[in-house]
Amino acid sequence: MTEKITFKQFPLRQEILCALKKKKFDNPSPVQIQIMNETNIMEEDLIVQAKTGSGKTLAFGIPLLNAIEKIPTQPVVLILSPTRELAIQTAQEIKWLGSEMNIKVATLVGGMDIENQRRELLNGPALVVGTPGRVLDHIRRSNYHTEEIQTIVLDEGDHMLDLGFREELEAIFESHENVDRIWLFSATMPKQVRELSKNYLTHPKWISLDEDLTAHQDIKHRIYLIPFHHRLESLVNVLLWEAPEKALIFCSTRQETIECAAFLNESGFSAHALHGEMTQRERNSSLNLFRTGITNCLVATDVAARGLDIDMVSHVIQLGLPGDLNNYVHRSGRTGRAGHTGYSVTLLSKREVAHFRNMFSKSSLNVEWKPLPDRDDIQRKNQQRIEQKLIDRNVPVEPHLQRWAEKLVTKENPIDLIARLLQWNNEEKNLGYSLKSFFDEDQLTERERKSRFLQDRKNIRGKNQQKKDSLAFAKGGTIRLSTGTSNGWEVGKLLGTLCRILGTSRQEIGNIRLREDHANVELSQKALKLFQERKPKFIEEYLIDHMSSSKYPLTNRNSVISN
Repeated sequence: MTEKITFKQFPLRQEILCALKKKKFDNPSPVQIQIMNETNIMEEDLIVQAKTGSGKTLAFGIPLLNAIEKIPTQPVVLILSPTRELAIQTAQEIKWLGSEMNIKVATLVGGMDIENQRRELLNGPALVVGTPGRVLDHIRRSNYHTEEIQTIVLDEGDHMLDLGFREELEAIFESHENVDRIWLFSATMPKQVRELSKNYLTHPKWISLDEDLTAHQDIKHRIYLIPFHHRLESLVNVLLWEAPEKALIFCSTRQETIECAAFLNESGFSAHALHGEMTQRERNSSLNLFRTGITNCLVATDVAARGLDIDMVSHVIQLGLPGDLNNYVHRSGRTGRAGHTGYSVTLLSKREVAHFRNMFSKSSLNVEWKPLPDRDDIQRKNQQRIEQKLIDRNVPVEPHLQRWAEKLVTKENPIDLIARLLQWNNEEKNLGYSLKSFFDEDQLTERERKSRFLQDRKNIRGKNQQKKDSLAFAKGGTIRLSTGTSNGWEVGKLLGTLCRILGTSRQEIGNIRLREDHANVELSQKALKLFQERKPKFIEEYLIDHMSSSKYPLTNRNSVISN
C-alpha cells in the first residue's frame, strides 16, 4: 500500500505544523501537495485550476504564511473572494493556520460595519481578506494602504467574474503598483477568466488538477424523474427516501428558496433559506444553524451558496436543471469532501431529460437514473429501518427501559404492545406523498395541465390534512387566542412563539387560522396538556385574556376553547 504524504515532509515552519496538528490535518490534498512542491512558488504568478472542495484555501494559505519571516505591521497579502460568506470562511481558516505566528487578519466585506473594518486595518493586519466591492471602497476612503502588498490572491476567480466584478478587480489591480505576484484559483477557465489572466498575470505557472471536473470519485450522481407540477412534494419524498444527514438544496431564484424552505418546514423537516437579499445577520444565522446540525436542510441560490465550506454535507439536491455543466459541478462540489462519500441528486421532469442528457453528453459523469419513491415505497423502507434498529444487538438498552419493558409484557400481549408502539411511531412520521398518478400530466395540453395541477394540488393538500387530523390531532383540541393580525402577528411568528412557550416542536401544532382580532390554533393532545399547564405564560404575553383564562377545559378536536 502506498504511504500517504504528510505535511511534515515539506519545509514548513513549526508554527504552521503545530496549527495543522491541532486541527488534526496530517495529509495534504493533491492541490496542496502540488503547490508545496513548487520550489519557486513565491517568485511567479500562478493559475490553479482545481475542482471545488479540493482544499484551495490551505493550498495558498500555507505557502503565503510560510514565506513571512518577520510579522509585518502593514498588509502584505490581499485575498479576494466573490461572496461575503466565502471571505469570512477564508479569513477564519487563515487565522487558525497563523494562530501560532500571531498573524492578524482583517476581513472587509459588505453588510458589516465599515468603521469597525477601518479599525481592523489600523490594528496592523498582515493579511486582508475581502470582497472586491468593499475592498475598493476602503481603498477610495484611504483606509487601506496598498504600498506593502506583495501578493494578490483571486479565489473562485470564475465566479467573481460571473458576478460582474471585472471593473472592481481591474480598479484594484491598478491601485496595487508594487505587487510581486498574482495567484488565480478557479474551478473553470471560461473566456473572461483567460482574458483577465492575460492582461494582469506575467508568464504564470499553470497547475491543473482535473482536466475533467466531473470526475469526482467521492460523489455519486443520482437523477430522480418527477412530475413537473409536483416538485416540492417530490423533494419531500426524495428526502424521506435518502434520509440525508445534511442536505444543501439548490433553487434558481430567491422566491423559490423561500417557498421551498416553507414547504419543507410544513412537511416536518427543519429547513432555512439562503439567498442574496438576506441581511448579513440572517445569512449568518441560517449558516450557523446548518453547520451545527440544528437545521438539516439549507435551501440556497447559487450566488448565496458559492464557496461555502461546510463539513459533512451528505447530499446536494438540485431542484430542476442547472444552468450548465459548470454550474452543476460547482453545486455538486459542496459534498463528497475530505474523503467522505457524497450524493449529488437532481430532480428532473420528463420534459427536462433531453436537455440534461445533451448538457452532460461530453462529460464522464456516471449517472444513476432512479424512479421517484412513492408513499408506499417510503413506508416499506421506513419499516426496514425500524426493524434494523430494533434487532440490532449492538445497540445498548438503558437498564430502566429494560425493566419497563419487562413490566409491560406482564400486563399485555407482547405482539399487541409492539403493534401499538409501531403505530405510535408512524403517527409521528411524514411518510410522503402518492404521486404515481401525476406522471402523465406532462402529456396534457397546457390548458389541461394547468387545470389539473390546481385540482391535484388541492386534493393532495386535502389528503395530507386529513392524515394530519386523523393521527396527530385525533385526541387534541383547538384553542382561541385573543390576538390577531391587527396586533402584528403572522402565522410563522405565531408558530415560533407557541413552540417556545409550550416547549414543544412544531409537529405538535396543527392549523393556525389567523384573523384580525383572534386566532384559532389546533393542538395535539400533548400540546393541549402543556397549554393547560402554561396558561400564565400565555396571559403574560397577552395571547389570552386574564379574565377568561379559567374557561379552557380539555376538549376534543371538534370543539373550540374560547375566551
